[in-house]
Amino acid sequence: MSEVVAAPASFRHALQQYYDRRLLFIFILGCSSGFPWVLISSGMSGWLKDANLSRAAIGYFGSVTAVYALNFLWAPLVDRVRWPVLYPRLGQRRSWVLTMQTLIVLLTLAIAFTNPALSLIWISLLAFLIGLFAATMDVAIDGYRIDIIGQEPAKLPAAAAMGVAGWWTGYSLPGYFAFHYADLIGWPKVYLGLAIMLALLAGITLLIKEPTTNRDLLQQKAAERYQQSLQHPVMLWLLVTVIEPFAEFFRRNGLKLSLSLIVFILIFKLGEAFLGRMSIQFYREVGFSNEQIAEYSKLIGWGATMVFTLLGSLLNVRFGVIKGLMLGGITMAGSNLMFAWIAQVGPDENLLLWTILLDNFTTAFSIVAFVAFLTSFTGVAFSASQYALLASIGNFARTSMASFGGALVDKLDGNWTLFFLITSLMVIPALLLLLLIVRMLKQRQQEQSAE
Repeated sequence: MSEVVAAPASFRHALQQYYDRRLLFIFILGCSSGFPWVLISSGMSGWLKDANLSRAAIGYFGSVTAVYALNFLWAPLVDRVRWPVLYPRLGQRRSWVLTMQTLIVLLTLAIAFTNPALSLIWISLLAFLIGLFAATMDVAIDGYRIDIIGQEPAKLPAAAAMGVAGWWTGYSLPGYFAFHYADLIGWPKVYLGLAIMLALLAGITLLIKEPTTNRDLLQQKAAERYQQSLQHPVMLWLLVTVIEPFAEFFRRNGLKLSLSLIVFILIFKLGEAFLGRMSIQFYREVGFSNEQIAEYSKLIGWGATMVFTLLGSLLNVRFGVIKGLMLGGITMAGSNLMFAWIAQVGPDENLLLWTILLDNFTTAFSIVAFVAFLTSFTGVAFSASQYALLASIGNFARTSMASFGGALVDKLDGNWTLFFLITSLMVIPALLLLLLIVRMLKQRQQEQSAE
């Protein structure tokens, strides 16, 4: 944990962190992590809008992604359960990733042959299953990133940056394809193309390297601690698999710091989540076409994210993760105000360009710091489970709480300007709480130095 309040490093030191082939593996898996959000979020929002569903229906449909907020419940299985046949060949992390990728491809093919206007319940079920398997895949991918980098604090921002860059590549480029061709070939054929793309990503998973860790040894030591009081093998396995990851997290960080951290994660990106959930709906209502959304929000947005993610990681190494979180939170609020400006002006492409650039800068910058911050609180033995616990809290805000975005716009009588003003203010409590967390971390550092 001390690395999050460590002294600043030089830019040369920050650049040196990228001379590592493991970061390429993290980028590739990040692409798979971002891909499902096109299938069940932005792409599906565009399809539902074209099918003339209401704002509230589109907003509530997004609640299928709520499984991302719950994946910590079964995350311990990703740390402990080994797939027959695949595990000996691929290892723990890649076998889970490949299995989930395959299931998502099959479900995407099923969506391609479904009409949401006629069978909303069926397509909602398919989208929910994609979210379920994608959330499980994320657990394995996050565990992979933590395992392959190991306990190397200096590389945390670089690893986070490559994961984020991969996520946005997997989200933006397929999203560009989806919106660019939606009016030309129709959404069903778009989803067929997306299924082929994800199948190619699954093939690349076979080529990356599986991390080597002492996770098994640490898990065995955890089991030995419980063997004295619990002899039943099944109950012992369940205890170590399900309870120990979270118990170890609270023991290591302390109750007060752990609870403060959980609340911070819950509220930090809430305003951004509300914006993200309703952005496609907003673009369409204000007058932008599917092709304009593809060009600006997806393609240009992707390029900007790549640049700003790498820049953000360098700045986070140079000045520290805490300052990165503070700056990211403040600029997130500012980017939301740009959307309020568009709501007043209308479909101005130049204003949209600058809004997309600022929004992607703030998103990339803050998420690199956010991911590095969360990673610093995980342990080796149960890295996937503990990161899933922390990430799922943030996902709860991004998925479940933000699903009320459409209803909020309706409550405001379609006043998008006021909606974006409200979302820009949501970050203030999180930044105040972050200052309290920093104080607790510094106090703990001083206590450890005095011992």
